[in-house]
Amino acid sequence: MKNIYRIAITLGITAAVVVILLVVGNHSSEDRLRTACTGLDINILDSTSRSFVTKEDVKKFIDEGYGVYMGQRMDSVNLKKIESAIEGRSAVGTTQAYITLDGILHIDVTQRSPMVLFKTKTGGFYADENGFLFDMNDDYSEEVPVIEGDIPINVEAVRKGEPGTEKEKEWLSGILDLVRYIRHDKFWGETIAKIHVDNEENIIMTPREGKEKFIFGKPDGLKEKFSAIETYYRYIEPTKEKGYYASVDVRYEDQIICREK
Repeated sequence: MKNIYRIAITLGITAAVVVILLVVGNHSSEDRLRTACTGLDINILDSTSRSFVTKEDVKKFIDEGYGVYMGQRMDSVNLKKIESAIEGRSAVGTTQAYITLDGILHIDVTQRSPMVLFKTKTGGFYADENGFLFDMNDDYSEEVPVIEGDIPINVEAVRKGEPGTEKEKEWLSGILDLVRYIRHDKFWGETIAKIHVDNEENIIMTPREGKEKFIFGKPDGLKEKFSAIETYYRYIEPTKEKGYYASVDVRYEDQIICREK
């Protein structure tokens, strides 16, 4: 009987301790949530590889897109809204916002990796490998292929994001395939010096050596068109003196149209 009393007393004490701990824990959690946001810590995770976005930029994005957070209760700071305010700007790729128990708001940011730079009469913009567009940075540039001319994308309507129409998306997808093709082939990477888009959306390529221009047309049929240019270099160019042809048109299937100067 005494053992039963001892067990009952022990269980009662244990239960009381658990209740006390739960109450204290709940009060501690509530106290932590009521703690004010006291500081900001911004970390650009890939800052050693590129510098499109700075810590000052991120702070400005928060101030403009979210507003006041310093001095606010931790449980009143909308972390999702802060992330959206940052991710909607510049070359920001991903954002994670969180607050630690000491009241510090932490922001971890990654940047987008550009694949190609487009230059027009009104400015320039990058595209990453997924076809996401973002503005060129006046303070930082990255060495990527440059395509100039009449770019058929209304970037003013986008500023950041995917092109606005299916036609623009299709064209950009073809351009990215073209850039990949050149980048992954050592010969073409060393041969092609300049890529231009004329007012009819034809791609014009200029080699590092030689004065002829290759009229490539739309960014499609890559294998066949580059094969035609290779045929020109192997069998047509050697029969004439350097600079004999002004242009080499490979837009049409099974045709290489060479025009003299």
